[in-house]
Amino acid sequence: MRLPIKVTPSSLREGRWYEYLVRFALGGAATVFTGLISGSYGPSIGGLFLALPAIFCASATLIEKHETRRKKKAGLEGRRRGQEAAALDAAGAALGAFGMLAFAAVFWLLVERNVACAFIGASLAWLTVAVTAWLVRRQVRVVRLAQRESGPALSRSR
Repeated sequence: MRLPIKVTPSSLREGRWYEYLVRFALGGAATVFTGLISGSYGPSIGGLFLALPAIFCASATLIEKHETRRKKKAGLEGRRRGQEAAALDAAGAALGAFGMLAFAAVFWLLVERNVACAFIGASLAWLTVAVTAWLVRRQVRVVRLAQRESGPALSRSR
């Protein structure tokens, strides 16, 4: 089975300088916020905020804007396509959050024994959970599409 995951650096050229500045500022603000929480309440509590989706809101709006702009260049409305692209990004972020939960749990369990092993184990847990969640979501989507195309099972039996 071939996975349709690819890196396309050409999409970096679509962004405007100020869009990257917004992402950088939000990411920096989230890092400072997490540091303040860690300083006040300890690293265990502060660590819970490391998965804070600092740039997600900026990313979702930028994805929508870029897709809409791309469709308008082609002479189409593009609004719906922009919303769908942002929704797809949100679904990916949610799946990645499951991976981050696995990372945090494994790291927390192993960090007192060996930091390097904890980091490696947590990274593998993140990768495993995130990819598995993506594959499960993809399979569920394929099954749902097949069910829609074939219609309800009750009508086929009559």
